[in-house]
Amino acid sequence: MSYYFCIVNTRDQPTFELEFGTSKQGGDGIARFSSEARELNPFLMHASLDYVDDLQWYLKRIDHISHTHISAYLTPTSTRFLLLHLPHPPNTAPIPPPQSSTSYSPYGPYTNSFPGTTFNPSSSLSTTSSSSASTSSRILSSSSSSASGAGSGGIPNNPTSPQTEEAIRLFFNEVNEVWLKSVMSPFGGPMEVVGSKVFRARVVAAGKKYL
Repeated sequence: MSYYFCIVNTRDQPTFELEFGTSKQGGDGIARFSSEARELNPFLMHASLDYVDDLQWYLKRIDHISHTHISAYLTPTSTRFLLLHLPHPPNTAPIPPPQSSTSYSPYGPYTNSFPGTTFNPSSSLSTTSSSSASTSSRILSSSSSSASGAGSGGIPNNPTSPQTEEAIRLFFNEVNEVWLKSVMSPFGGPMEVVGSKVFRARVVAAGKKYL
């Protein structure tokens, strides 16, 4: 399973994002999103916010397109945690993220804006809405082929199983504890970009622990 995690503040601005893969059943923790999926993921996250606004707290799976699923968690301050998860065949090789100015990099600085605007080359969400239609058709076929090799087993293979939902709930709870400590810092806040390396390391550790 490949995961794309994003924290979105009350102004619908992403303040943190991270890509990672499953670490269960021999997983190496590396995301295996295709280049098309990397372009489309921010759009899917943004579209799912409509469902989050009508619900509260841990929302489990709130949306899915083809074999791509999105789970959400709402904090008491209405900050949204979103987790996109996509199953893939067990022997799929990881695809490095693109570094061009027309695609987003999940490892760079953050721009405080969801898709629809053109960003600089170092942006973390630098996809443009003009390519979304053609990208959608490509990712749907890509998602179908990825999921065809995924079985009905545990967390690495089945995004709809009770075990996966419980693991995601525990992941959200642990990230929420770390996030609360981060936003309580006098140097940060719930509307600010979370650039702490310690915070990122704690989120990575939570992903390895539960997912």
